[in-house]
Amino acid sequence: MIPFVDLKAQYHSIKPEIDAAIARVLETTQFVLGSEVAAFEKEFARYCETDQAIGVNTGTSALHLALLAAGVCPGDEVLTTPFTFVATVAAIGYAGARATYVDIDPRSFTIDPAKIEEAITPRTRVIMPVHLYGQAADMDPILEIARRRGLVVIEDAAQAHAARYKGKRLGSLGDLGCFSFYPGKNLGAYGEGGAVVTSNPEYTEKIRLLRDWGAPVRYQHKLKGYNYRLEGMQGAILNVKLPRLDAWTNARRAHAAEYTAALAGSGVETPAVCAYGEHVFHIYAVRTRQRAALQTFLSERQIQTGIHYPIPVHLQEAYADPAYPPGSFPHTEAAASEVLSLPMFAELTSEQIREVASAIHEFGRTSRGA
Repeated sequence: MIPFVDLKAQYHSIKPEIDAAIARVLETTQFVLGSEVAAFEKEFARYCETDQAIGVNTGTSALHLALLAAGVCPGDEVLTTPFTFVATVAAIGYAGARATYVDIDPRSFTIDPAKIEEAITPRTRVIMPVHLYGQAADMDPILEIARRRGLVVIEDAAQAHAARYKGKRLGSLGDLGCFSFYPGKNLGAYGEGGAVVTSNPEYTEKIRLLRDWGAPVRYQHKLKGYNYRLEGMQGAILNVKLPRLDAWTNARRAHAAEYTAALAGSGVETPAVCAYGEHVFHIYAVRTRQRAALQTFLSERQIQTGIHYPIPVHLQEAYADPAYPPGSFPHTEAAASEVLSLPMFAELTSEQIREVASAIHEFGRTSRGA
């Protein structure tokens, strides 16, 4: 079996340090926030090239608090893409706002900047680009539009730890950047976790209050806040993992290059790497109009795959909006029906990559009747 992701392999590679970090938290009993979270926040801010990082319990909470810090209120609109995990849009709803959508660029799978301006209305307050699969959205035109129109930019960087855009870390380009540390992420906790990064002191202060019941001092509630605190155990685990992130990222890039070379002529479309950024390959997604058949073929050969994402948010029952019927975003809807995510993790071997590629070539020959 070739797994889609192998969290156990990563754990075994750093087991002594992880076990020591967990034991340290058990001894200090700083189970919520505490010194391990504070240390991680300092190092993660430095890594992201921002002044501050605020640890929270999930990436969804990070998006929610970033929106609130930016002053988003009921009746406001937040412009984003429908080709994302539903958390992006859920957070907008939590803030009382409405998600308005822009189609993706079919090469990058990220929001198409050329279509943003026509979607802005007098109620638009925020542009929220999603750096999907580890690839940066094209940020320069997005930032130019936002500055000219007086809009806040919140980067959904939940899949883009360590990625860069024109040399700058993702998360540092907009007004706020939001990360998830869900276990399968490139930088994953051993449970839930997230963070907001920013260099704006007002946003920092408000988010720190909101994540902990709005209380600057215990039992004194300045704001109506939330229980969005990061656990001490997760902070300790992330402190062990963060120094290794660059090495793991380089491994992912090497694996992606091997995949791309090995899949030449296979009949599937391999991921584009935009010249403006450094892709970190949280997901290695190929495209094919025979996705269901290929996925079944690979599964029969003990190769796990995923689909990110099979139904765009605007077509999800829970997030249906009559303003966006089927056909509203053709590039998004085409990608949703064609993308297939292949196994990708730092510990993946060249032998495993060759086996996956060989199976895809075999499928191609079979489907062509060769």
